[in-house]
Amino acid sequence: MDLWTLSWFLFLDALLMISGLVNVDGGMDQDIFDINEGLNSIIGENYRWPHTIPYVLEDSLEMNAKGVILNAFERYRLKTCIDFKPWAGEANYISVIKGSGCWSSVGNRRVGKQELSIGENCDRIATVQHEFLHALGFWHEQSRSDRDDYVRIMWDRILSGREHNFNTYSDSVSDSLNVPYDYTSVMHYSKTAFQNGTEPTIVTRISDFEDVIGQRMDFSDSDLLKLNRLYNCSSSLSFMDSCSFELENVCGMIQSSGDNADWQRVSQVPQGPENDHSNMGQCQGSGFFMHFDSSSVNVGATAVLESRTLYPKRGFQCLQFYLYNSGSESDQLNIYIREYSADNVDGNLTLVEEIKEIPIGSWQLYHVTLKVTKKFRVVFEGRKGSGTSLGGLSIDDINLSETRCPHHIWHIRNFTQFIGSPNGTLYSPPFYSSKGYAFQISLNLTHVTNAGLYFHLISGANDDQLQWPCPWQQATMTLLDQNPDIRQRMSNQRSITTDPFMTTDNGTYLWDRPSKVGAVAFFPNGTQFRRGGGYGTSAFITHERLKSRDFIKGDDVYILLTVEDISHLNSTQIQATPIPSVQDLCSKTTCENDGVCTVRDGKAECRCRSGEDWWYMGERCEKRGSTRDTIVIAVSSTAAVFALMLIITLVSVYCTRKKYREKMSSNGPNLTLQNQHAF
Repeated sequence: MDLWTLSWFLFLDALLMISGLVNVDGGMDQDIFDINEGLNSIIGENYRWPHTIPYVLEDSLEMNAKGVILNAFERYRLKTCIDFKPWAGEANYISVIKGSGCWSSVGNRRVGKQELSIGENCDRIATVQHEFLHALGFWHEQSRSDRDDYVRIMWDRILSGREHNFNTYSDSVSDSLNVPYDYTSVMHYSKTAFQNGTEPTIVTRISDFEDVIGQRMDFSDSDLLKLNRLYNCSSSLSFMDSCSFELENVCGMIQSSGDNADWQRVSQVPQGPENDHSNMGQCQGSGFFMHFDSSSVNVGATAVLESRTLYPKRGFQCLQFYLYNSGSESDQLNIYIREYSADNVDGNLTLVEEIKEIPIGSWQLYHVTLKVTKKFRVVFEGRKGSGTSLGGLSIDDINLSETRCPHHIWHIRNFTQFIGSPNGTLYSPPFYSSKGYAFQISLNLTHVTNAGLYFHLISGANDDQLQWPCPWQQATMTLLDQNPDIRQRMSNQRSITTDPFMTTDNGTYLWDRPSKVGAVAFFPNGTQFRRGGGYGTSAFITHERLKSRDFIKGDDVYILLTVEDISHLNSTQIQATPIPSVQDLCSKTTCENDGVCTVRDGKAECRCRSGEDWWYMGERCEKRGSTRDTIVIAVSSTAAVFALMLIITLVSVYCTRKKYREKMSSNGPNLTLQNQHAF
């Protein structure tokens, strides 16, 4: 980072301190190369982890980092088949420490305890994802052998002694898995990596990607494609269903026969919505949603739409969807679960949530928490209310996953007017955590290039019964990427944790009771309260990234909020003892021709490489086969069989004829004598 930029951020940080805001990262959007300047060594394709990776969160880790790591594991579960479990004595495991910066070895080194560092200012979810991708076997994107076709490295702008960070690696040691170069990869350096001045060190050959490289929000589509190919993932662990109703089969949903009306698949409704939520009318010939026309039925009439049959694994789910009301304010949507059992093949219907007082005239985001353990369907029941309706209820972009729902949603309407505006400091409505702490979120859009995001404790109704200073509450704030499919979202997320021992410059506890340390503030209705200092970052997201993807959709922005107690992470993770009978069987098994050793049923075996028309086989992949060889063998075998059958046939004919001649020869005299006697 250049001196001018650093000076600017330090000045800005000082101003924020004066205004009662504290930057967790000094106001700098530090990339991984700023923190971890070491280079991992490549180790080849043989070093794969099992699909469930054992780990230990060491005591050296900051509390906030521990919570962020667990959240990162959930992203892996949602989008891949990779899972994580506390170490229980397995031969190899990942020990997550607070080292000097963020770093990881590449792949499974099979050394038993393998360290991965989430150091100071590394506690961002995408940074954790990045480091675990290294552990899973991935280099940086700009290390690919074809890198120079897509970016130019400006060697004279790189810090002296740091040139090795821009090395490329040949196809013999690095595999792109037949995936095109990815400017949006979470594994790509940004344009300012290791710069010795103000000029970029990486220049994209397509200039539109200059400010795209180096994103630290989430996996890109290509990141996921490569990871799922490398580990042969055919499905993800916690994803269950996603439906934007673009296909006529409406994702396998069924209409009920016991209701008064049907949900219709449409692209627009005269009274609204004018278009679907998935595409917002931008794609001609596409863009559908389901609509219940409440204007044509009597009060109390219902329309029921049921999902396909679903099979839970974890026992908790989050249902997310968008809902539009163009009917009456008294119309409502009821969410049921139809759960099946051996004793009830028709399913037991249970009401989960009633959604009432639905705002008129705009798409609204909803989350519903489910706790289902048996085979089930999700049931959407639209119900006509008592008021006059000119339209009805519409639903779109349904997602169901076995994850936790956010606790609160901050919906910001008419958002773009605030970007870069002097009036761009926004405060959320007041919310309460599950422990009873009252809080607010502030979003600062006044800066020329960046948006800032901060968490504040505020005075609330439960303060007399709560513990102060507030201990170990982790606030996770997520700017939602509103892509219709939850698996393709790249939401931007930051977490902060209330450390009860943290003090301000004047010696007061930062997370003490707001009525004691907070400033006077007023809600829009004029009610006075006290707001504690803000803790967050002035570099949450750049305005350019904010305008990308689907962060802003229909000029609406959603920030998802969860505040949970993570004090249990303050205790030491129970250290397992390596199981004596468990040994790394693959260390004694050598697979030839780049085969990969895997363990199945307690035995080591080789998984052999293969291509479109060739493959290796044998216990150690020592034999090579190909389609050509198979054809030659097949033709040769056929010819050999034909020749053998021909020989057998000729021999049979010869033997039969010989036998016949011998018989005729022996019967000849007798026949002549008999004839003579007859005369």
